[in-house]
Amino acid sequence: MVFERRYREAKPVLAICYDFDKTLSPEDMQAQGFIQSIGYNVDAFWDSTNALARAHDMDGNLAYMLQMRLESEGHFQFTRQMLLEYGSHVRLFEGVTTWFERMREYGRQCGVIVEHYVISSGLKEMIEGTAIAGEFEKIYASSFCYNADGIAIWPAQVVNFTNKTQFLFRISKGILDINDPSVNDHFPEEAFRVPFRNLVYIGDSDTDIPCMKLVNDHQGHSICVYDPVLGDKTKVYRMMRDARVRYFAPADYREGSELDALLQAIISKTAVAEILDKKHLRDRQEASTAT
Repeated sequence: MVFERRYREAKPVLAICYDFDKTLSPEDMQAQGFIQSIGYNVDAFWDSTNALARAHDMDGNLAYMLQMRLESEGHFQFTRQMLLEYGSHVRLFEGVTTWFERMREYGRQCGVIVEHYVISSGLKEMIEGTAIAGEFEKIYASSFCYNADGIAIWPAQVVNFTNKTQFLFRISKGILDINDPSVNDHFPEEAFRVPFRNLVYIGDSDTDIPCMKLVNDHQGHSICVYDPVLGDKTKVYRMMRDARVRYFAPADYREGSELDALLQAIISKTAVAEILDKKHLRDRQEASTAT
């Protein structure tokens, strides 16, 4: 089987990777219509899901996926189309709909290719139903397998807080297909399509810590966002004190916001760092071949 592979570009690539719930959207996607439609209030649904996971020593994400499928019985068929429809009603933080192209345009002005990716424990199908689905190079998220009638019959993919990190390596190496085993191959530093220093990870909670820590350890950029309406910084202060993140900002994606300025600064830094990196690689190659 031939898998898609992306190679290093003539221009530097900056990959901005996002969690979804409470990062791009103010609430969990399931809590914006689906949970209510099966007769639960939000807290009761998650309490029930957590109890299911504990009772069966089960991954929490697999538990919520099973709970969604089981509880839909008697209400509606649990189909891909139904999940896409619920996804179309998911609310987004202010400025999100114009954010992605704005970052790409600023990157073009700086000579940097800006790409956007989702790495989420939420449902891929619901994210694909949102107005912004087409903005992403790839959506890595939990998903279902469907029968010929489009009805969900089994999990196809589950993304939890620890296995999220594999997708950072896929993005960095340009090996985007989740079934491509060559992500484990050795790559020389200069062959990485997106060096880790050119990775940005934007998240909101403890489930994002493994990705944030990995990005931090390789001189990338980790950002914790918080709801600008609630204004509660308790979590971001703790994550900053624990050296989990490099920056924090309100999840305000509008032009001129703090987050907007921060990403523009990162893009500008990426352009300058590329010049220095190319100089370093040339000098190293010359020294290695000198007699």
